[in-house]
Amino acid sequence: MKKTLLLGLAAGLLLAPASSGADTVRRPAAPFEGAGWTAPANFIDTCVLAGLGKRGIKPAPLCSDEIFVRRVYLDVIGTLPEPAEVTAFLEDPRPDKRSALIDTLLARPEFADYWSLKWCDILRVKAEFPINLWPNAVQAYHRWIRDSLRENLPYDRFARALLTSSGSNFRVPPVNFYRAVQGRDAPSIARVVALTFMGTRLESWPAERRAGLEACFSRIAYKKTAEWKEEIVQLDPAPAAVIETVMADGTRLKIPPEQDPRRVFADWLLAPGNPWFTRSIVNRAWSWFMSYGIIHEPDDLRPDNPPVNPELLAGLEKYLVDNKYDLKLLFKAILNSNTYQQSSIPDGNNPESARFFACYPVRQLEAEVLIDALNWIAGGGGEEYSSPIPEPFTFTPRRQRSILLSDGSITSPFLEMFGRPGRDTGLESERSRQPSAAQRMCLMNSSEIQRKITMSSRLQKMLASVKWNRELIIEQTYLIILSRRPTREEAEIAAAYFQANTSLGYKAANDDLAWTLINSKEFLCRH
Repeated sequence: MKKTLLLGLAAGLLLAPASSGADTVRRPAAPFEGAGWTAPANFIDTCVLAGLGKRGIKPAPLCSDEIFVRRVYLDVIGTLPEPAEVTAFLEDPRPDKRSALIDTLLARPEFADYWSLKWCDILRVKAEFPINLWPNAVQAYHRWIRDSLRENLPYDRFARALLTSSGSNFRVPPVNFYRAVQGRDAPSIARVVALTFMGTRLESWPAERRAGLEACFSRIAYKKTAEWKEEIVQLDPAPAAVIETVMADGTRLKIPPEQDPRRVFADWLLAPGNPWFTRSIVNRAWSWFMSYGIIHEPDDLRPDNPPVNPELLAGLEKYLVDNKYDLKLLFKAILNSNTYQQSSIPDGNNPESARFFACYPVRQLEAEVLIDALNWIAGGGGEEYSSPIPEPFTFTPRRQRSILLSDGSITSPFLEMFGRPGRDTGLESERSRQPSAAQRMCLMNSSEIQRKITMSSRLQKMLASVKWNRELIIEQTYLIILSRRPTREEAEIAAAYFQANTSLGYKAANDDLAWTLINSKEFLCRH
């Protein structure tokens, strides 16, 4: 098939930075940008603008409504919007429609589905080697995480449950936190606790404080039961001595034998004013939306890795404490800020614009979100999943969305190619977002991707609904795949292709258009 015109169109969908030379008038790049901004929408913008001013960096203009609707759907629920949802949002005259959409998405059931995926990465939810939670424990753990998100369990209570629970790994799901550690000795457990709840690498700590944290997890015991692969996590009942320990802030504690050292540690960690816990989660949450942590990497907090904007970090910490560790309210504040709603095209040529939050960062979709989007465009179907060691409870229905995969052991060639993490370490960096030649070749040449397009019930229903009107076909295909209408130039290029290939028929020509848009950077990335 002759796709020269459409390949030229794909080359134009690369979100190239706009020119901003000294003598050039900065004009919004259609359809990606809206108006400029200098007035803060909330305390986040006040801190970001002050930081940018010190560095002489201009903030990017706000993104257009077309870009915002796609961005916020992907960032909040990991799902593309329906064309009707896009159209309704674009035609909504209310000045607060962005805030209203944020509220709607935070309340949707897909919110818990998508964010449980993120937490399962951090908490290493995986049935097989090297974590070995086993399938039925994975199901219980994932269900508890998802229910906690759906019920908006305050983050301090979420963390306390994980740190202090005892019981069966099948019947008390949070105890799987201690089972999802590769080693069962105190140093291994302490490293995972520090990484997960304090955002720090224990290896970099001074020896005394490292030993102090390890002592808090020195009395954890594991006991098998008669049930297949069930295990009890509990406090070791053997006689114990007083534990003298020092916390990360230098606080010295004596823990009597009758007390659970895990609870003492949790009381210290979650106490008002303790910076380790709150700083770690607000920094991590910021990185989830803005790609970079205020301290980066978001799980490498240490004295010689300072925040790029201390006032912003402190402001987010205070906001979360004042709102009783309600993560949805923290997300809402970030999403409603002008900082988050900026264009992905920086106003200037500073290579660190995204690092200092002067624009929205362009980054590739997660593997699970991408394959779900492709299957959604296809109108159904799903991935063929596999597990290295098939066991009971590992069957995954083909039509299940990938963001709902509970087990890191269950995967597919597509998910592995596009950077799904193995969930072995709990590090944010374990998930790869770097594009590769293999990924590009897969999308351009895969017979499975081509099949999804040519057999797409969604596209076929659309063709029938617009009565094979060429202009409406092009418009609706853009709305389905890119969540926006085409520009005049894009519509003309697509129409010229349809006209030049009348022998193909509108369906085949539109399949080529869909293939082109799917292979564009605009589809493959958040922007």
